[in-house]
Amino acid sequence: MNLSEYLHLDATSLADLVTRGEVTPAELLALARQRADAVNPRLNAIVRRMDEEADARAAGPDLSGPFAGVPFLIKDLAQEYKGYPTSSGSRSLARHIAPEHSHVVRRFLDAGLVIFGKTNTPEFGAKGITESDFWGPARNPWNTDHTPGGSSGGSGAAVAAGIVPAAGANDGGGSIRIPAACNGLVGLKPTRGLSPFGPATGEAMFGMAVQGVVSRTVRDAAALYDAIVGPTPGSVYPTPTPSTPFATRITDRPARLRIGYSVSSAINPNPDPEAVAAVEHAAKVLDELGHHVEEVAPPYDDAALARDFLTVWFAVLATEVDETRALTGATDRDFEADTLAMAELGRSAGAVAALSALNKVNDYVVSLEAFHQTYDHFLTPTLATPPLRIGATTTPPPLQAASRVIAKLHAGNLLARSGILDDLIEQSLGWVPYTQLANLTGRPAISVPLHWTADGLPLGVQFVGRLGADGDLLALAAQLEQADPWVHRYADIRL
Repeated sequence: MNLSEYLHLDATSLADLVTRGEVTPAELLALARQRADAVNPRLNAIVRRMDEEADARAAGPDLSGPFAGVPFLIKDLAQEYKGYPTSSGSRSLARHIAPEHSHVVRRFLDAGLVIFGKTNTPEFGAKGITESDFWGPARNPWNTDHTPGGSSGGSGAAVAAGIVPAAGANDGGGSIRIPAACNGLVGLKPTRGLSPFGPATGEAMFGMAVQGVVSRTVRDAAALYDAIVGPTPGSVYPTPTPSTPFATRITDRPARLRIGYSVSSAINPNPDPEAVAAVEHAAKVLDELGHHVEEVAPPYDDAALARDFLTVWFAVLATEVDETRALTGATDRDFEADTLAMAELGRSAGAVAALSALNKVNDYVVSLEAFHQTYDHFLTPTLATPPLRIGATTTPPPLQAASRVIAKLHAGNLLARSGILDDLIEQSLGWVPYTQLANLTGRPAISVPLHWTADGLPLGVQFVGRLGADGDLLALAAQLEQADPWVHRYADIRL
């Protein structure tokens, strides 16, 4: 097999070739590394190589599983690999070695995947872009002046660039779907509790964060989720494993669906025309497939949801910073100024604010459930704008310096009175106001790449489904993939 052939095959096809003895895991690993060596210096998608372990695994006689021998990358956040640091994009954790594999990494390994590196992520996954001070920015292979999104931005860039056909990702506010939309990939955020966290942590972000993957094809997404979903001994409640494997579900043509769509957002009242065009194109394809599609008012108040989401997230981030200090002895110098500012906002707001925000989650659940009494899925853009340019949301150095002083003085109330929360909502969520709904409510949501802008950048659309409707979303994505294919599109990386 040559590199050109490798680039045009998904993980399912590569695994089949290994099973039939037409290519060896070592040969596939060599091709993945060849591609990485060629493009990663420009993309900065992979931040840590794990070559010795990968070589031993690829050469091992007992490699088995549905993806035996397929090269793979994991995210350098909440996907711990025993014996290696998981930096979470932060200097503060750069030397902290994981004592054991995370559950999801163990399941990746049990599926036969050959993990040979870890991918770039923003500090603690706190942003929808991947531009940490520690690792530097990851870049979009469709145009390297633009972001691949975040927080699974390194994984998204690596898959879009052809280094691997799929990669590990996770999603606490859109971090699977945003990179999928930025890079022309498939990204499913599964139902709460379906994929495993731990054992280093329990339910991350009160269950809002989930583990998963980004991939080029729907069938890879379906089969990879089949490999990782299900409870663990440390699960806090039972989560039924789907009765029908996702790989089987995607072979079923969906019945006629009722789909409500909207591009409205109180956070961003004027989404980019390309985002509007993405949804309009999706609606047209759905209509041609025989589904009922109509424009609707959003079934929730996204401005209120954004404030509640960030209130919870800042509280979580404050805890992560404090726990990291205790674990590693890190000082303020080891954290980014934006992280310190957000953590101080969470700390100064106190427990009552975070608990009040969590209590309001039920309101969003009830509103979305009422919507789903009429409609099967809720369709939105995944992004309100095309992928941002690198540095577009960078905090100016004087404000970073001020943030460090305020954090040191524990003057978070001063920050709160300054109106910075509203600024953070507009800056951090203004271009991605649609994704947090699924995290707060625990519902599944998927981004599929049905649109490219006039400038050649991907801009996906998102479907939010009922609780447990992961298989339905994958089946619809498979139907859309067949009706309006995207797998033939490849990024023209400017090296």
